[in-house]
Amino acid sequence: MESSALAAEPTATEVEGPGEELNALVEVLRDDAAREALIDKLLNLSDAGDDAKPSEATAPGIAQRIAGYTRDAAESLTTLVYGTVSWLEDLQRSLRTTGGFRFQDLVDIAVRLLIVIGTVIGAYIFLGLAARPIHAALSRRAEQRGAIQRAALLLLSLLLDALRVLLAWTAGYGVALYALGEAGRMDIRQSLFLNAFLVVQSILVVLRSVWLPRVESARFVPAGDLTSAYWYFWLARIVSVLGYGLLFLAPLAALNLPASTGRAVQVIVGLVALIMTVLLILQNRKSVAEALEARAKAVEGGTVGRMYGLLSRTWHVLALTYVIGLFVIWSTRPEGALSFMLKATAQSIAAVLLGLFIVGLISRGIRRGLRVPDELKRRLPLLEPRINAFVPAMLQAIRLVVVLAVILFVLHAWSVFDLVGWLASTAGQTLISRGLSVAIVLLVAALLWLGLSSWVEYRLNPDVGRAPSPRLRTLLSLFRNAATVALAIVTLMLVLSEMGLNIAPLLAGAGVIGLAIGFGAQKLVQDIITGVFIQLENAFNEGDVITVAGHTGVVEKLTVRSVSLRDLHGVYHIVPFSSVDSVSNFMMGFSYHVAEIGVAYRESVDEAKSLMHRAFDELREKREFTDDILGPLEWHGLTQFGDSAVVLRARIKARPGKQWAMGRAYNEIIKRLFDEAGIEIPYPHMTLYFGQDKDGTAPPLKAEIDGMRMHHDASTVDSETGRELRPSSA
Repeated sequence: MESSALAAEPTATEVEGPGEELNALVEVLRDDAAREALIDKLLNLSDAGDDAKPSEATAPGIAQRIAGYTRDAAESLTTLVYGTVSWLEDLQRSLRTTGGFRFQDLVDIAVRLLIVIGTVIGAYIFLGLAARPIHAALSRRAEQRGAIQRAALLLLSLLLDALRVLLAWTAGYGVALYALGEAGRMDIRQSLFLNAFLVVQSILVVLRSVWLPRVESARFVPAGDLTSAYWYFWLARIVSVLGYGLLFLAPLAALNLPASTGRAVQVIVGLVALIMTVLLILQNRKSVAEALEARAKAVEGGTVGRMYGLLSRTWHVLALTYVIGLFVIWSTRPEGALSFMLKATAQSIAAVLLGLFIVGLISRGIRRGLRVPDELKRRLPLLEPRINAFVPAMLQAIRLVVVLAVILFVLHAWSVFDLVGWLASTAGQTLISRGLSVAIVLLVAALLWLGLSSWVEYRLNPDVGRAPSPRLRTLLSLFRNAATVALAIVTLMLVLSEMGLNIAPLLAGAGVIGLAIGFGAQKLVQDIITGVFIQLENAFNEGDVITVAGHTGVVEKLTVRSVSLRDLHGVYHIVPFSSVDSVSNFMMGFSYHVAEIGVAYRESVDEAKSLMHRAFDELREKREFTDDILGPLEWHGLTQFGDSAVVLRARIKARPGKQWAMGRAYNEIIKRLFDEAGIEIPYPHMTLYFGQDKDGTAPPLKAEIDGMRMHHDASTVDSETGRELRPSSA
């Protein structure tokens, strides 16, 4: 005969029915301390019921919720201590009861349970050995495949592991149902183990796929074999302790022992798992911090980099605080607080992982930039740099929005901030709609500016189609500047309007301010008006060599109010149009090189003229000047009788801007030909005449050279001693 405690195998209905609750209530009423605690809690509930109706409309805040958790935790800890003592006393009384269970009954139950356990473990090991060649073949095939094929092979390997667990679980169920006891009926203890095995091994299958996949080339975590094996070892042990302890040992202890026994076993299992987790965190404090610091350096600063840096210094504190808090809340209030905390944790982890994934993709896009096709790059050389200057800024804004969204969702998961309620409110919808409107306006403006700049660049590109004229370059540059200013002003007005600001007063104020500027800044108005007329008259364009306001140089930039020059020495001049009285353009239509050559009075003009024509013929034969000479040499003749030379002048008509290089080459040829013909090109010189006496003699010349005085008779006098030094006869 089995004892009253083990006389009949309890079914699931009996365990989950009201009998267990009544037994628990009886155990509480037996214990004096537990009974007093129950009475106090009922009185507190009665007192709180009087004030329940006024507070129903207002949900408790986070501070009230934390205060309630703290109070309940203290009360539950006290109850747990008294309950543990009571459980030990009840266990002692149960063992001394005359109607206690017999040892043989316990042995029979244990043997049947061990048979089921052995069957499941044996089937699991046998199936693992049978599947090993299949996993090895999948691993070899994965090494020769791409990323998609490796993922498919990994999924197939994962399904094989899951099938192994399912078959071992089915084998255990078959033995428990048909080989032990009455056919079709199962001991609930055996069912507890089988369910715990299925849950734990399913979690381990997922862990193996992450840390130690059967297809090693498809490992998700970027870690070595030793690191992966270490993390899988510890995580598998923690999962096994929690799974088998909470799903098998604790319910098994609660079946035939006092009601508080199962709870005590749960607390012990949780404490063991807590100790293992704390040791795991402390052991990996430094390695995880180094990995986070490396990640912070990899993202090159910014918000994400600072977040990684802060997390590297405080991650172990956060982790220890979380696991200890989770254990305390679970051990004191396992009903409501634990489910809330686990749900909030799962939501937070999912939000953070998704946010990190999106932020990682955005950061990778920022680093890589955008590449345009080679043909498009040839047509628009500045398109790729311009896009890569615009797209990273947009991606950084999106990354900031993603980080903010993750923070708000985490706060919502922990009931610190009601995100759903805020999104449903008028303020939330208004803010989101305005933010989207502003983003769309900025995006459209950026696309318009990009298209405008690309079109101007295309028209100015000499490698595509017809080369642009200087006039077209000037007008397109001015158009691009004016359109950019207009687009910026319109975009600013639209953004302010979408943000809820009334821009009508701004427009009226802008008109008044513009009128005031028109009266006060007359010089600016004069600059703009003069510049408009200069452009209408086509006085000069970008690339022209001009003289304006006393400065001569190449026009590098034109705006509506000024012209920018760079002279021969590289000096950059900005001349406002109000300072322009006249413009001298050296490159309008055509140009001339005027050659004015001086020869000695004794030379033949006809010979010099012939050599100048010969030099022109030689210049025209040069390849670099053939297309730039627009006409024959214009001979002007002898134009001036100088002090020491007669001046011969000729002129060469050339393309605009080519006259200077052509003139230098022509002068080189003239010098060579005149030297070969012996024609003197005189240089300025002076003849000194000292006069003459009546008797026909010249006065003496006195000169001092390096401290020596010289006389006309070639005697030398020392300037210091006054002694006369005569040259030696030797």
